[in-house]
Amino acid sequence: MNKPTDSPSYPSIFAEGLWSNNIAMSQMLALCPLLAVTTSATNGLGMGLATLVVMVSANFVASILRHIITPQVRIPVFIVLIASIVTLVDMWLNALMHELYKVLGLFIPLIVTNCAILGRVESFASKKNTLPAIADALAMGLGFIWVLVVIGGAREILGSGTLFAHASLLLGSNFEWMELTILSDYQGILLLVLPPGGFLMLGFLLSLKRLIEKIITARTLKALNHQQPDKLIAELS
Repeated sequence: MNKPTDSPSYPSIFAEGLWSNNIAMSQMLALCPLLAVTTSATNGLGMGLATLVVMVSANFVASILRHIITPQVRIPVFIVLIASIVTLVDMWLNALMHELYKVLGLFIPLIVTNCAILGRVESFASKKNTLPAIADALAMGLGFIWVLVVIGGAREILGSGTLFAHASLLLGSNFEWMELTILSDYQGILLLVLPPGGFLMLGFLLSLKRLIEKIITARTLKALNHQQPDKLIAELS
């Protein structure tokens, strides 16, 4: 049986999920829905929310059952668990958000094949208590959502001149204010609406992330270099 280990701090869990160990930009997982679905910010948000629900539910159940599931059968059990949750989410979207369901189409059932979900269930939730497992799922899911929304929003603006088009289909009529026309009478860049546009925007986002990390690292080293002489003087005195 897996015994729970000391859980990391919650700030570190969210820092990893949102940035340093982001599903899409660091682990390079779930690229199929990321590239295919993010033709708009609304589609990216819908796919991200569906993935988040599956991740939280799977981590929660796996954490509760971690003392019952034996190591020999844990992988098949986790796959069946994830598939069952995805089926429920798929049926729920089809019943309550049918128009959005038709847009997302096949990619909702394909959440089952998302290695990030199985990976977090196996490496984290099955070894941790319930609250850290839920926190990890929230962090990873929110990290995936913001990447989907940013890429989808950029592709939508440059490809169609709109932002969060048809958001009311996902969030309800009260969120029609989110449906913005950024560039009126805009012909759009067809390449960004097509799947290659997803590769381009993901590449730009990865480059930006690495640039930010390089700047942060340089500033950290500079701060340490300034502190070292002060510590040496203090030790000598």
